[in-house]
Amino acid sequence: MSTRQQRYCTHACQQQAYRARHQQPVHLDLPLLRAELQRQQNLLAHTVYECPSCETRALGEQRCAECNTFIRRLGLGGSCPECDAVILLTDLIDGIVHLQ
Repeated sequence: MSTRQQRYCTHACQQQAYRARHQQPVHLDLPLLRAELQRQQNLLAHTVYECPSCETRALGEQRCAECNTFIRRLGLGGSCPECDAVILLTDLIDGIVHLQ
């Protein structure tokens, strides 16, 4: 039974909210993540590359589509779900640390 003063619909929702507020910050172990992706044979698909001449970033592509030259590896990353831009995990982590 729900009342106007009740903040959560169920006791389970209340517990989940409490855990979310009090959970420890997540520490991302990049070497361990890299090893796991390599074990799953997904490392190339999650690696960000950047062309040294035109600075175009690519995900999982080792040649620049514009310059047709080999490009350098920057690190692990992925595509932004909103704008489809290629983002490094380290950029995301640095952004989260600066927000806190």
